[in-house]
Formats: sequence, structure tokens, C-alpha cells
Amino acid sequence: MRHNRAVNHLGRQSGHRKAMLANMASSLILKKRITTTEAKAKALKPYLEPLVTKSKEDTTHSRRIVFSYLKDKEATAELFRTIAPKVADRPGGYLRILHTGFRQGDASEMVLVEFVDFNEAALASGKKEAKKTTRRSRAKKAEEAAPAAEAEVPAAE
Repeated sequence: MRHNRAVNHLGRQSGHRKAMLANMASSLILKKRITTTEAKAKALKPYLEPLVTKSKEDTTHSRRIVFSYLKDKEATAELFRTIAPKVADRPGGYLRILHTGFRQGDASEMVLVEFVDFNEAALASGKKEAKKTTRRSRAKKAEEAAPAAEAEVPAAE
């Protein structure tokens, strides 16, 4: 039983788990989107979101704290330079987890983890207006096709 066990250990020792989460967080920051298992994604979300919140305040102290978690100079710079200004007005919820299906080998649930403000497809679709389709418009198209066909018949004679 898992009485009072809040952290998913992911079948790893603590050093391996911390290194894996740091590498996944760095990859996500640099690439803006990664594919991983659902359990790892759920462990990554509470690991990375406080770091994004910390990056909103660009001080030497916050940079050092974030670097101590990520252990990657380029990822830290990218987080403070690119991601933090874009999510400055967002109060939280910086990551999105989208289910993509099951892995072929072991049927593990696979997900896509991405930054919410960096998905151009979702941002573009949110601004699009909904199509207006009714049954009348389909019937109207059928009626228009019939007179057009009748008009072609006399022209052919």
C-alpha cells in the first residue's frame, strides 16, 4: 500500500530520478515540446512549474536557484530570456499534457508535454471562428445544383 507516499519514485533511486527530471525539464525548455510516458510527465509538471514561476523574477538569486535544479546553462538562459516574458501574465499552469496513445512495445500511456503559450497550432485555432453549418445550407446547395444541371442541358442541344 502507498500510505502517505506523495512522490512517484518512477522505479528509480533518488539521484537517478532527479537527474532524469532535470534532463527532461531542460529538453522541454529548449524544444518547447517533448513526448514521454504519462507517469514521467505527471512527475515533471510539479518539478518544472515552480521553476517557471521563479524565472518571472530575473535576479541573480533566482537564476542560481533555477540553475541548481536544471544543471544546464543554455536551458536556464532560454527559460529566463524567452519563456518567462511570454508567461509573465499567466498565474500558473504553464504546461499542457496531451495524451497521444499507447507505446507499441509495452502499451505504456504516452503523452505530449508542451508549454501552453508556445503551441502555435492551438493559439491559431483558438482565434478561428466557428463554421456556420445548418441543414438548410445543404438543401440549398442541392437545389442550386439541380437548376445548374437543367441549364447545361439546353446549352448542349
